[in-house]
Amino acid sequence: MRLFRSSELLGIARETMEFILEACEDTHPNEYMGFLRAEDARTLGLDRSGQVITDILVVPGTESSPVSATVKTNMKPNDLKSVGSVHSHPNGVLRPSDADLDTFGQGEVHLIVGAPYGWGNWKAFDNAGEPTHLDVVDVELPENRFFDFTQEDIDAELERDDGGFFSWLR
Repeated sequence: MRLFRSSELLGIARETMEFILEACEDTHPNEYMGFLRAEDARTLGLDRSGQVITDILVVPGTESSPVSATVKTNMKPNDLKSVGSVHSHPNGVLRPSDADLDTFGQGEVHLIVGAPYGWGNWKAFDNAGEPTHLDVVDVELPENRFFDFTQEDIDAELERDDGGFFSWLR
């Protein structure tokens, strides 16, 4: 893994955008909010350098209502994979409010998804709240990337008699 990511954001993975649309619809009539994380495009099989949005991070303790979603800032991670935010507007309005603009400072792209949460019901914005283009990219996302262990690792650990890392599960 490189220490600094490429500054070019190539797009968002189709599967990730599908997840966003479903999550926004499932949360309706309340707002949905999450943070966008990206991976190096070369690790996803693309022949270009740059980043592709692949993950949505939902921060524990996020409070949501029909008119806002609030995140405790001390819970928001600050990592190199963070590239922006996503939130829904249950009223369908696809432009940032003044409150949205106050949160757009971190990251390079911010998505707003409006009801009825279809493919034509989202827009991307830069930090200043100006519309920007974001391609939907067809890449295959690796399965179970979040944890760096397999089910076999868990089973082997659970079979150990010395307590081990997963002893709290027993």
